[in-house]
Amino acid sequence: MRTQLLGRTGMQVTPLALGTMMFGAWGNRDHDECVRIIHAALDAGINVLDAADVYAHGETEEIVGRAIKGRRDEIVLATKFCEAMKPGPNHSGGSRRWIVRAVEDSLRRLDTDYIDLYQMHRPDPDTDIDETLGALSDLVQQGKVRAIGTSNFPAGDLVEAQWVAERRGRERFRTEQLSYSIFDRHAEADALPVAERYGLGVLVWSPLNGGWLTGKYRPGAEPPVDSRAKTNGDHFDFRADEARAAKLARIETLESIARDAGVTLIELALGFVLAHRAVSAAIIGPRTMEQLQSQLGAAEVVLSDEILDRIDAVVEPGVNLHQTGAGDRGRVLTDARLRRR
Repeated sequence: MRTQLLGRTGMQVTPLALGTMMFGAWGNRDHDECVRIIHAALDAGINVLDAADVYAHGETEEIVGRAIKGRRDEIVLATKFCEAMKPGPNHSGGSRRWIVRAVEDSLRRLDTDYIDLYQMHRPDPDTDIDETLGALSDLVQQGKVRAIGTSNFPAGDLVEAQWVAERRGRERFRTEQLSYSIFDRHAEADALPVAERYGLGVLVWSPLNGGWLTGKYRPGAEPPVDSRAKTNGDHFDFRADEARAAKLARIETLESIARDAGVTLIELALGFVLAHRAVSAAIIGPRTMEQLQSQLGAAEVVLSDEILDRIDAVVEPGVNLHQTGAGDRGRVLTDARLRRR
């Protein structure tokens, strides 16, 4: 599998990263099978594993730690902190107090002595970003962390963090992990251009929009019993009537575009994300071996400008098909410089 630079970190990453949120209590409870899926992804050439301490409240990191024994050097290992790990006011966030505890817990669960990419899972409005960057800078200097990044940061917060790092002499965030898909294009307006401007590597979560872009949801049909629409219906608009209808109405057209491109709908969706010049890797989050196998082929997909233009006609650049159903019309992009190419 080909590789490219992760921003300016100097680390080379594959276009597909393996997200691990579905391993453990939040998805696949069979630890042995989860390890087999991870090994299959690594054997296929994927070299990025992305986790978070909050996934199944530490169980996922333990599964990953077990899976990477003997293979640590071939992996770019990423995890995240900030979300609450247990009740109480000081068991989450971006304070130095929590960061120094959280990183040690993750290192123990992952059974490693360093993390390649340590990401702040979300902004913490209650903590000065300089406090956070100071603690993370110490972790880099101690060798416990190789690079630091963010996740779900608005463009303004990304800019502020870069400014603070420069003015205060801190390690700066080198990556951003954000949601981006054919159905969720809001990042094209602000976050992706900012990431490109500062040379940030971009990891994309939910490039299949929570399963919408797999083709398994159909008008008038009940979703599969083991799907996120059934198990986690409050997310990704599964229970929002207008948005659900807006997405279902576009699936058949997208499938037609995929057939013309000679790819599956899944490969079209992943290829679309990877076509954006600011994107370093798309995070796939399989729960089963079958789901993994259905996504691996996307690593070699290159969509033509004609195909990408046809996707734009289905969901306009900058639009997010969220709970209003019609999408955020105010974010439609007319400036080609902010588009994918």
